[in-house]
Amino acid sequence: MSAHYLMPTYNRQPISFTRGSGSWLYTQDDTPYLDALTGIAVCGLGHCHPQVTDAIQQQAATLVHTSNLYRIDWQERAGAALCTAAQMDSVFFANSGAEANEAALKLARLYAYQQGFKRPKVIVMEQSFHGRTLLSLSATANPKAREGFFTLDDDFIRVPFGDIEAVKKAALEHDDICALFVEPIQGEGGLNTAANGFAYLEQLQAECDAHDWLFMIDEVQTGNGRTGKYFAYQHSNARPDVLTTAKGLGNGFPVGACMVRGRANGLFGAGSHGSTYGGTPLASRVVHSVYDVLANSDIMDNAVTEGQFIRESMTNALGQHGVSSRGAGMMIGIALPATMDCSQLVDHARDEQKLIINVTGGHVIRLLPPLNISRDESEQVVERLLTLLQPLF
Repeated sequence: MSAHYLMPTYNRQPISFTRGSGSWLYTQDDTPYLDALTGIAVCGLGHCHPQVTDAIQQQAATLVHTSNLYRIDWQERAGAALCTAAQMDSVFFANSGAEANEAALKLARLYAYQQGFKRPKVIVMEQSFHGRTLLSLSATANPKAREGFFTLDDDFIRVPFGDIEAVKKAALEHDDICALFVEPIQGEGGLNTAANGFAYLEQLQAECDAHDWLFMIDEVQTGNGRTGKYFAYQHSNARPDVLTTAKGLGNGFPVGACMVRGRANGLFGAGSHGSTYGGTPLASRVVHSVYDVLANSDIMDNAVTEGQFIRESMTNALGQHGVSSRGAGMMIGIALPATMDCSQLVDHARDEQKLIINVTGGHVIRLLPPLNISRDESEQVVERLLTLLQPLF
C-alpha cells in the first residue's frame, strides 16, 4: 500500500498498527507497543474496551443513521447522561472537538449580536489550541497552524495563560468583548497549568460575571475523566456557560459535544446550527457506553493514582537534572530542560523502547495513557522513559 494518494497534512511516523487492546498497540508481526498517548487523549478507556465494542457492534447491526430531522432515542439518553455529568443544561452533538469549539464560538457571536454588538471580540489565551476550522483556528495561538489561512485575528484578544490581571486589563481597554474561551490545562501548548491551579478558572468566571461575558471552557482534551474528574473544571467551584468536549467522549469513535447553561442556554434555536452526522444513533450509543463505564467504576480514581505515580517516579529519578512534572490525573507532562534537544525523543522511544509518546511545547514529554492503566504498565512507562532519558544527562 502507498500513502501517495493522501494529502501530506501529517509527518507520519514509519509504523502502522493493526490492532490494539487496553494499553497496547500491535504491528502486523504482533510486536507490542506500550501506548502512553492513546491517539492523543482519545482512547481513555484503552483500545477496544469490551463495553464500547459491544455497543458499536450492536448498534451498527440495528441502526446507524436517520438524521436530526427525527428524534433519536440514544441521542436523548446520551445528552441526559452527559449534561448530568457536566452539570450543564443542554447539548449539541458534533463530530469533533473543532466542530464543538466552532459551535461555542458561534454561540458567542450570537450572544453578542443579541446585545447589539457589531464586531464582538473573544478573549483567548496565548499558547492555546482550539482546532483547525477557520474560526477555531483563529482562536488558536500556534503560528505554524495559522500561517497562510488569513485567520480572523481581529475577532480575538490574546492574553497570557494564567494571568488574571491581563484579563482585567483587556476588560478596561475593550468595550466589545462578549466571551472568554480557555482550556483548564493547555494540552498542545505544553501541558501548561496556571500557577494557582484550577482556582484560575474561578477568577476567570468572576471576570465574566462582572462584565456579562460568556464563560466558555474547552475540555476537548481534559474532559471525560482525563484529569481525575469527569471534567477538569470540576476541580474548582467554577461553572461555565459553554463547555466543549470530544476526544475521550467516544473512546476512538468520532464525536464531539458543545454544552450550555446560564447565559448561553436557549441561544440556539431551530435552524441556527446543525450537523448531518452529529449525534447519530451509533455515535450517541457510544457516548452513552463511555459514560456508563466512567460513572460506574473507579477508573477516574485510578487515573489520579497512576498519574501521580508516573509524575513522582519521573521527578524523583530526574529532578536533580532539572526535570519537572505537570498536569493532573492521566494528563502528564514531563518537562525537560529547555536546552535539551528533544527532536528525536519520539522516534527513539518508539524504536528502542517500544513506547508511544509525544513531545509538545518544544521540550515537554506528553503522556496521555489510558485511565485504566495498571500499576505494572505504569511502572513499565516509567522504566522505559528512564532508560531513554538517563543517558542524555
